[in-house]
Formats: sequence, structure tokens, C-alpha cells
Amino acid sequence: MEKIAIVDLGSNSVRLVLANIMPPGSAAVQGGHFVIFDEQKENIRLGLDLEKDGYIKPARITQTIKTLKMFKKLCESYGVEKIFCVAATFLRRAKNQKSFIEEINASTGLKFKVSTEDEEATHTYQGIINSLDIPKGVILDISGSNMMIIQYNRRNLINKEIINIGTLALSSIFTDGTSEEQAVLIEAYILDQLRRIPWLSQIEPDYQFIGVGGAFRNLAKIGRKIRKYPLDMVHNYSISQKEFDAIYKMVKSLPPGDRTKIKGLNSERADIFSVSLSTINAFMKRCGFSNIVVSGAGLRESVMFNYAVPSTLEKPISDVLLHSVYTMMSYFDINIPHAEHVCALCIQLYKHLRVLHKLPRMYVKPLRIAALMHDAGTRIKFYDRNRHTFYFIMNSNLYGVTHRDIILASFIAQGTQGDDFQMSEWNKYKDILLEQDLVAVLKLSVILSIAKSLDRSLSGGIKGLDCDVLGDSVIMKTITEGDCSLEIKDAMKLAPDFARAFRKNLDIL
Repeated sequence: MEKIAIVDLGSNSVRLVLANIMPPGSAAVQGGHFVIFDEQKENIRLGLDLEKDGYIKPARITQTIKTLKMFKKLCESYGVEKIFCVAATFLRRAKNQKSFIEEINASTGLKFKVSTEDEEATHTYQGIINSLDIPKGVILDISGSNMMIIQYNRRNLINKEIINIGTLALSSIFTDGTSEEQAVLIEAYILDQLRRIPWLSQIEPDYQFIGVGGAFRNLAKIGRKIRKYPLDMVHNYSISQKEFDAIYKMVKSLPPGDRTKIKGLNSERADIFSVSLSTINAFMKRCGFSNIVVSGAGLRESVMFNYAVPSTLEKPISDVLLHSVYTMMSYFDINIPHAEHVCALCIQLYKHLRVLHKLPRMYVKPLRIAALMHDAGTRIKFYDRNRHTFYFIMNSNLYGVTHRDIILASFIAQGTQGDDFQMSEWNKYKDILLEQDLVAVLKLSVILSIAKSLDRSLSGGIKGLDCDVLGDSVIMKTITEGDCSLEIKDAMKLAPDFARAFRKNLDIL
């Protein structure tokens, strides 16, 4: 398994991300896969020097070189084969940019190239479009030195704009008055900048606002702490206008020194966080957005996607969720042909039993996830494998799927019969789930259990099936190749569970 690293030199911090690269796990997905296995971050704030006089100071250069040497040593200890070094566009404004890059290249052996605005916008877009299933979006990335705004539609980048002022400059310009007064001035200033971008006034209501970067990650973490959100996931976390307003009001009301006490807020970002929120609020007012979707993936993930899946250099991954699921399956060496066969049987059962379960199509996605990943728990331990699978899916941080669907898939894969299902566990997620979800999970978990039994020998012997609903019974006719007595006998053990879920007797032929 190949190991790569990405070093991202930004205006606020320098980050190292390390990833394992894997070849394609199935012909069903596009390209290869990557899984992040370590990361490191150091706050350097190179952008602060630029806002003062345009020069990066010797002390900052020394600190940067020391950090990069530390990163390189970590890469060597892991046996990393390739290191991709990216320097943000803000460095183009540094009067000593050339000498700075040459010095860190010579001192560390890491070869940095300063990105152009087009390259940085494209990378940010690629990181998001390959990890979120949102057809139309407007992306906002706030850094210490600039704001990047990107519009896309039907997975095509349409517009992009970079405003060369960020949180570091704003925090040094607007220093007079109370925090609330500063916020009003910053919002007015940002709104004036945004009014100069004509296409922002033409954003249609069906576009979604996607936030990427440290400010949004911290916003999501604070929101999760306040809500006591049961999932430890930032990616695809949704923040309503009401939730944002409450956090913004709280942050503005606190003296700067007290903001470090806010749960979920990185202490190193506390001094500029209020500025970030003022900028976000101005952006929401300008575009008419009332909700934020936070992306945990951006520029660094784009570099990984481009390397593991070279076709993403030209076009996005066609099925984000499926690619993400296969990434997990490949990484944990799950039996992919068996998982695919179980999934196919699940979908057949779902269709044939539609007259009984009467579930809307929105439940197909979590059922597919559960079916493909149903064996994941065995990678922890065979015994209690269903509970391990529950934990595995719940903490998989899959791309291209809502948090609610991840929760549903976890419960479907775990099963709702016997000791596996606990109502107290279900109630932890009640604020995310819908009232009808419990009944849906009961039915879908039985469908998955039957599908698993119908490939009990992992041979794919049952090629298809058909179901007839006759009175109080369901006759399930299997299309077989070879001896499938083990599969049918195993599936018939689930007849009592089927009766509880569907109020029908089950007979399998």
C-alpha cells in the first residue's frame, strides 16, 4: 500500500496530512482510493506579516522551516513515498516570496510551488464535489488572507472570485468599539465587497451554501457541543440560521479573552473567530442563504483524489457515496463480491416486497450502505459482529451521504432483533431521525438478514428471486445454480422475524 503526504502552507497554519493509497477495489467504482491515517497542524500565521508591510519576517521563516523539518521526519518514519507541497495564493503578495520559497526548499528538501488563484479554487472545488452529493452549491472558504467564493451547478464550476482580504487583516483594521460594534462594521465592509460581485445577486433558491476551512469546522464543532449532537462528524454537518445566530450572538457577547473557553473552538483561532462569523453572516445576507453545509474536505483532499483517482483531474467522481463505501471495503479487506451479491439480493427483496413494506425510495440508500458494509464488523471480531458493524458504519465518516442515512444504515446493518437492538441507543439519535424511521429500520434489517442468509456459503448460488404475496403468506421463489440448501435453510430461520416485521408467514422455495 503506497503512502503519500500533503503539506499545505496556508496563511494561518501549515498542515500535514498522510494517506494510504489503494488501487481500485472493484470495477463498479471509478479509480483508486485513499484513506487518511495521520495529520499534524502548526499555527504559524504567515499572513499576519503580509498585512503589516508585505514581508515575511525571519522569525516566521525560521519557525516554518523548523515545522517542515518536523513534518518531513514524521513522513520518513512512516515510509512515505511521495510528498505533495502546496503553498496558498496569499504568498504571491509577499515581497520576499521568491527568497522565502527558495529558503524553505533548500533547507527542508520539500519543493513548494505557490498556487495560482485558479489552481486554489479548482482544488477547493474538487475536494468538495468529490465528497458531497450536492448538485448546486456556492462555496465559501475564509482564510487569514483572503475569501474564496465558488459557484457550481450540476458538478460544473461556473464562477469563482477571490477577495484579497481575510480574517487577519479585518481583525487588525476593525479594533475600535465593542465586539458588537466591530461586528457591525465588518459586516458592512464585507457586504460592500460582495456587492461588487454581480453573479452573487443571481443565486437561485435551490443552491446550497457550503462552508470549507477552519472557521466552518470550528463553527460545526461548537454547534455539535451545544446541541449535544450524537455524531462526532464535521463533514456534511448542517447549520441552520437559528443555530448560527445563537453561536454568533454568544461569541460577540464574550470578551476576546473569554472566547478560548467556548467548547469546540480551537484556542488558536479564538482571536479571529468573531471576524469569521461576521464575514459568514454578511455572506448569508448577501446571497439569501438560511443554512450552511460544512465540508470537512477541501484542497488537501483534492490532491489525494487527483492522485488516487486521476480521472478527477478532468471530471468529478460520478457516484460519491459508492466510491466512499468501496474505499472502506477495500481498506478493511471486505469480501467485495459477496457484499455486492448481498446488496443485489437486498434490492430485489426491497422491490418485490414493496407492496408490504410501503417505504419511500429514500430508504434505498441506507439499505445499500448497510448491505455493502454488513460484514465490516468481522474485521474487529466475529462474535458480536453486528454490533461492531454498527460502530464501524456509524464512525465511517462516509462521503456523499447525510448523517441521518449513516445512522439508519448502522441500525439496519446491526439488526433489530434480540439483544442487538437497544431502544436507549436509538433514542440517542432521535433528534436526527424521523418518527417513521424505526418501523422502516425494522423491516429493512429483516430484508438484509434474509439477503445475507441467501448467500450463506459466499458462492453466489442464488442468482435471483421472486415473491408472491398469497393471503397471509409470502412465497419466495429462488433462482439457483447448484446446491443452495444451506442458504434456504439459513434464511428460513428468519421466518419469525419476517412475520413480526411484515405480518406475513414466509416460505422459501
